[in-house]
Amino acid sequence: MKCPLCETGNLQEGTTTVTLEKGKTVIVFRNVPAFVCDQCGYAETDEDVTEHLLYLAHEEAARGPREAFIPYVA
Repeated sequence: MKCPLCETGNLQEGTTTVTLEKGKTVIVFRNVPAFVCDQCGYAETDEDVTEHLLYLAHEEAARGPREAFIPYVA
């Protein structure tokens, strides 16, 4: 699939880092499964991964303001 950002690269299965913020909480997920452009590095996750990240972020944000670095686990 062509990259929607640079339009020259191709998206391939890989991993990325996703940073989410909610209020005063910052959560960084590492090694998230994604489709990554082989030219520009643009990355996107599929719907299931995105929903799971949002669920995990909501759970982490409920613990109160902080910074967290979390390895992604499906």
